[in-house]
Amino acid sequence: MIRIGCVFSVLLLVAGCKKLDEQKYREAGAEAVLPFKRGMKAALMAGLQEGPSSAIAACRVEAPKLAAEASTDGIRVGRTSTKLRNPENAPKPWMVPILEGYEANPTEREPAVVKVDRKTVGYIEPIYVQPLCVTCHGEAIAPELQATIDSLYPDDQATGYAPGDLRGVFWVELPRR
Repeated sequence: MIRIGCVFSVLLLVAGCKKLDEQKYREAGAEAVLPFKRGMKAALMAGLQEGPSSAIAACRVEAPKLAAEASTDGIRVGRTSTKLRNPENAPKPWMVPILEGYEANPTEREPAVVKVDRKTVGYIEPIYVQPLCVTCHGEAIAPELQATIDSLYPDDQATGYAPGDLRGVFWVELPRR
């Protein structure tokens, strides 16, 4: 009886360790995050046309809505960074090693696929600072804009960036199939 239980346990363990089809999940992750990325860009561009404070509102109000809209059918979508503006975007434990790897190896920042647990696969894609991003995330932020950021995000860490810097990542949690 013990022998059967051990064999059964080994079979379950082996079944749970099937190799991931990384290309399949890379494509699924990229597809799942695309509406969120497009929506964020559109919201930020619209906000910037009204001024930097409106762009901050777009990030603060629209980003969570857009992430929720893109999170369907068991798929979850979001963004994170090691230098947070909004603490609600803190990285999940499975994201931390990838973020640290991206920061340590600037030439190795390809989208990543990882097994999160038996039922979930994670996808991560780098976000790079664009020239317009430095208005709110750069080294020299206008005093009135800095006051707005400070009032909304008293623990803000998301400044000091230059165009081309790694700002953070888009992430996706996909059901394992």
